[in-house]
Amino acid sequence: MPSKIFQPISFIFLIFILLAPTGHAKRSTPSDKKTSSLDFFKKLKGCHKGNTTKEIHKLKAYLEQFGYLKYQNKTHATDDDFDDILESALKTYQENYHIKPSGIVDDATISKMITPRCGVPDIVNGTNYMQPRGKKHKSSRSSNIHTVSHYSFFPGRPKWPSTKTHLTYRFLSNVPTYAINPVASAFQKWGSSTHFTFARVQTNQNADLEIGFFRGDHGDGFPFEGNTIAHAFAPPVGKFHYDEDDRWSVGAVAGALHLETVALHEIGHLLGLDHSLEEAAIMYSMIGTGQIKNLHADDIAGIRALYNR
Repeated sequence: MPSKIFQPISFIFLIFILLAPTGHAKRSTPSDKKTSSLDFFKKLKGCHKGNTTKEIHKLKAYLEQFGYLKYQNKTHATDDDFDDILESALKTYQENYHIKPSGIVDDATISKMITPRCGVPDIVNGTNYMQPRGKKHKSSRSSNIHTVSHYSFFPGRPKWPSTKTHLTYRFLSNVPTYAINPVASAFQKWGSSTHFTFARVQTNQNADLEIGFFRGDHGDGFPFEGNTIAHAFAPPVGKFHYDEDDRWSVGAVAGALHLETVALHEIGHLLGLDHSLEEAAIMYSMIGTGQIKNLHADDIAGIRALYNR
């Protein structure tokens, strides 16, 4: 009798294994809270200069977070007046993301603003690093056609010394085991495409670079809030943080963020690249859930230009 019971149970278990998803996704309740915290954008649809809609101060906070807005008078930063300064900041944001610079909170603008993105600001100390800063190159087909590199660098162009081509990295103890291989794979891809080599060391050892998972305000001056999913610091700081409250996956999983794709982006920051205007580039500031990207020619051109290779 036991053998007769075991067979159908084994068959059902086998079917369950075959149908199980190949991607590993992590989800925690705060992730839903982060998503709902962006709902105010939809309430602001159609807002423009002269409006005093209740949630406009949240739009100001969003644009200030990414460097587009800075009020000398803190009272204006927290009120709900859609003034000239906010309109100018919104137009700059729209221009950076190839949206008609109307100064109106339209569908295209809302769609961009709620897309998951890196927490590194687009504008630093008044300098817009979302504008093309690479060299123009003549096309081989015609001397009248030019292509533009869209990569950019951090203020002051920080980079690793010419003698520092081998970088070590370590995972902090709060990194889930399923995230280790995707990050290691991202380091390998950068190593295959640049003059750098990378080696992992143990958690208790000193390293040039460190990877960790954190949530909210975690003490580095760049709290995770809204649609920010990760951030990293330029050389020689070497810190790369994922937002623990987002949903992460090893494979392509609907509604989840791809660990390796985000790692490729943040490692680019660790090497000295800022954001790119090229949407296909790994250094583009935004990434959709379920989306997988790889290194792009613009990313490699940026690293070569930064290190004169």
